Amino acid sequence: MRHPLTRALASAGLNALDVATRLQVDPKTVDRWFNGRVPYPRYRNELSRLTGWAEADLWPDCVPREPQIGSDEVRMTYAHRSLVPLDTWRSVFRRAAKAIDIVAYSALFLLEDPVILRILASKAEDGVPIRIALGDVNSRHVGVRGAEEQIGDLMAGRIRNAFVLIKPLQRLPHVTVRLHDTVLYDSIYRADNEALVNIHIHGVPAAHAPVMHLQLHQLDGLAASYMTAIERVWSVATSYAD
Repeated sequence: MRHPLTRALASAGLNALDVATRLQVDPKTVDRWFNGRVPYPRYRNELSRLTGWAEADLWPDCVPREPQIGSDEVRMTYAHRSLVPLDTWRSVFRRAAKAIDIVAYSALFLLEDPVILRILASKAEDGVPIRIALGDVNSRHVGVRGAEEQIGDLMAGRIRNAFVLIKPLQRLPHVTVRLHDTVLYDSIYRADNEALVNIHIHGVPAAHAPVMHLQLHQLDGLAASYMTAIERVWSVATSYAD
């Protein structure tokens, strides 16, 4: 798998020689970064500035995660969900040690990734509680959302596909799946104190709607509001048995 830095530079239209010239380093040094060598902090900062990617997304294991008093809970924003690097989704779930929640209508884009499924399975086997709440295909709200995204019955089809993909997960301990019949203003993907929130916009497919990457810092902050929303949906969702 390509290092996130490789993908970030490609999306910015830059290559190794461009970076070496701008940062005044040997091109071989840049190649070592592509292969996993972590740059010094001053270079990480410059690479983040050049690519527009957050350091935490480029080197998730090197950036401190402990919240600081008064610091911003919004770690990153993306104009469209399709712009969120796949490595970001995977890294967020890999960091989970206490809880994982997925609250969406189908979350199919995520569950179609076999790496994500392996990460979730590994976390469940390690004892991390995983809760997945997907839309009830027979609910009125699923129909309404399908109409809003102009895909009609395909929304219910996407949910059915998602349930097929998570069958192996359902057999694992610590995994609970439920159906919900609620209006989702956002799809929420939580791992411990982090959350990726895909904001729903009327008439706009979720893939084209914005995403916020949040970090919980305070109990009455922005991230806490979304984590409370997870509990509200979960409390009214019904059990799902394969």
